[in-house]
Amino acid sequence: MKLHGIFPPLTTPFTSEGALALDRLRENIGKYNHTHLAGYVVTGSTGESVLLSRKETEQVWAAARAAASSEKILIAGTGVESTAETIERTNCAAALGYHAALVKTPHYFKPQMDPQAQLEHFLRVADAARIPLLLYSVPQFTGIALEPSLVVRLAQHPNIIGIKESSGNLPRVTEIIHLTPVAFQTLVGSAATLYPSLAVGAVGGILALACVLPEACIELYEAATTGNAQRAKDLQHRLLPAAQKIVAELGIAGIKHAMDCTGYYGGTPRPPLLPLTEAQRREVEAVLAGFTSAASAGS
Repeated sequence: MKLHGIFPPLTTPFTSEGALALDRLRENIGKYNHTHLAGYVVTGSTGESVLLSRKETEQVWAAARAAASSEKILIAGTGVESTAETIERTNCAAALGYHAALVKTPHYFKPQMDPQAQLEHFLRVADAARIPLLLYSVPQFTGIALEPSLVVRLAQHPNIIGIKESSGNLPRVTEIIHLTPVAFQTLVGSAATLYPSLAVGAVGGILALACVLPEACIELYEAATTGNAQRAKDLQHRLLPAAQKIVAELGIAGIKHAMDCTGYYGGTPRPPLLPLTEAQRREVEAVLAGFTSAASAGS
């Protein structure tokens, strides 16, 4: 399965009462369907997956599956702490028609989650899964990074087809690409390092910023992969403030407010995450205005 391109990790919309707003999810996907996004990641970190019940997760999967264009690749975030539950969720997503699963590192029992425990977890899931797996390393949330030496071992499994590496650590990304087989696909989760990651061999990005500015992320990817290095560099510099302020600093609340500003439905995050303060909302709006001004000046 070829996972080249830009994938947004879709946000999960909620009503003002905190219930799922599946109609809003369908509306967002309907708009994304008209872009050149390669596909969608559903119930990843940006989708507030750890704040959803199992029933809600399946409702989101079903709604996204129904709304997505048949041309888009669908990846379900299925990783949880339990190996058995991860397998169940992965095969549930498979039954709903998802093409691949994104499986993050278990991390709650951190002292015991050594490389051997991680290795056995991923291998057991890969053995039982009815769809291919993408490993998911997101140490800023889990406190555990998948190191290149472990990724190399996991890459030998025929049902593990790649990794989403979200640390923003370019040397780690480079080493993973260098050591793994050519068919093993590395996607990055950091828009701030997208261009240099593509330059060293990453095949794409699963970018929260693509929920807000999908066309710009796609344009950067296409410039980088068609040899237009100067255009890719320019776009990387323009996207950097948004990646840093909206995604890295303000997180899901920032992403959702930015979506509200760019024609999508964001809404508020689910507690315990807090909505932005008025000052933070103005910061997001200023960053987006700066991006628009820079884009106009460069066109």
